[in-house]
Amino acid sequence: MLCLFFVTACTNSADDNNQGKLKIVTTYSIIYDIAKQIGGDKVTIHSMVPIGANPHEYDPLPKDVMEMSDAHVIFYNGLNLEEGNSWFKKLLQTAGKDGKDAPVYKVSQGVQPIYLETKGLEKEPDPHAWMNIANGIKYAENIKNALIKEDPKNKAIYTANATKYIAELQKLHDGTHRRIQQLPENKRFLISSEGAFKYFGKAYGIRTGYIWEINSENQGTPDQIRHVVNLIATNSIPALFVETSVDRRSMETVSKETKVPIVGTIFTDSLGGPGKDGDTYLEMMKWNIDTIVNGLQK
Repeated sequence: MLCLFFVTACTNSADDNNQGKLKIVTTYSIIYDIAKQIGGDKVTIHSMVPIGANPHEYDPLPKDVMEMSDAHVIFYNGLNLEEGNSWFKKLLQTAGKDGKDAPVYKVSQGVQPIYLETKGLEKEPDPHAWMNIANGIKYAENIKNALIKEDPKNKAIYTANATKYIAELQKLHDGTHRRIQQLPENKRFLISSEGAFKYFGKAYGIRTGYIWEINSENQGTPDQIRHVVNLIATNSIPALFVETSVDRRSMETVSKETKVPIVGTIFTDSLGGPGKDGDTYLEMMKWNIDTIVNGLQK
């Protein structure tokens, strides 16, 4: 009885503290952070895909259904990210948020998509638009506009938060282009496990290669390994990188075959854990840029 009273009291206290706040649900951690930077203390946010996990394919939990049912705003990436096993579409239907008037917003709206290269997938967009910080700014602007639409009384706060945040992102975007261009041209070649850096490469003038193009069940096959090994040999690539959200073993095999070292770990589909490196979108991109530039300089 005493334990039940304590739990109930804590729950009620938390509900009281969150009263009047906009309830947001995001599909994964990068959108969570951008929404948090703009929403500040006027919002509460539930992010579904855990940090370090793969947002391409996800099995929602009962808590996700409850949070989505109660949400005032839902943010998702789009561009083919949440399409694996149709998990997001099914969750919207289950939570009753698939109607025309549901507060569901695609944060990549307005992004110029880059399409996949794999045979048979050429008409599907690559989802990793946030790897170009200019697109991250579009995400921030879309989130700001959605928050203002759903919660107009806090327009001034959302606008001020977004203005400050976007200025930081713009500064990093401009600096990244300068830093990449300072690398010797023959070293401007980024090899990662997943082909998540095409937007990054196009924005900042660096060629990119990968073992597999998009996270799926078909990863690190012998043909994919052979292809990237040949790519590395042909272009005399000096360094390899592996992402935090994938299994390292495929890239370790490539490193062993080519005698090219893995020089750094980078973020793609997920932030770092709270209090750790890359735990915000801004810090994640700073980490990636430092790691890539320092690794390719060696």
